[in-house]
Amino acid sequence: MRLTVYLAGEIHSAWREEIKKKSAALDLPIDFVGPMEIHERSDNIGEDILGEQPDAVAKDHAASSFNNLRTGVLMYKADLVIALFGEQYKQWNTAMDASTALASGKPVILIRPEKLHHPLKELSRKANATVETCDQAIKALTYIIE
Repeated sequence: MRLTVYLAGEIHSAWREEIKKKSAALDLPIDFVGPMEIHERSDNIGEDILGEQPDAVAKDHAASSFNNLRTGVLMYKADLVIALFGEQYKQWNTAMDASTALASGKPVILIRPEKLHHPLKELSRKANATVETCDQAIKALTYIIE
């Protein structure tokens, strides 16, 4: 059985690469998908497709439309969502992706450090599993595939 896993979360650190590398080392049959990880591409995709927008708000709206389209398509095709909440960055997109996944019936593994227990308590209780590290998430994936 092969799984497709959507990796939701901030795009500024190498957490996705860590999960992909460690999963590959365990020879887990998983295909990973996720949001556009090139920040500039994500911010400019609306203008790249529709042309120059009249102001920053219109530019953000245009980009958001295409980023939401990408997320919707890839998350819909995924078997599972892993949503990482780190300590360094604002996590609005992660919260939105995790909530969307849960509302659409996708299984969710939430990764959050113990320090973020309180602000994420409701989301954590709705997730199928909550862990504190990428290694623990990989152990959960391994268990699914056993």
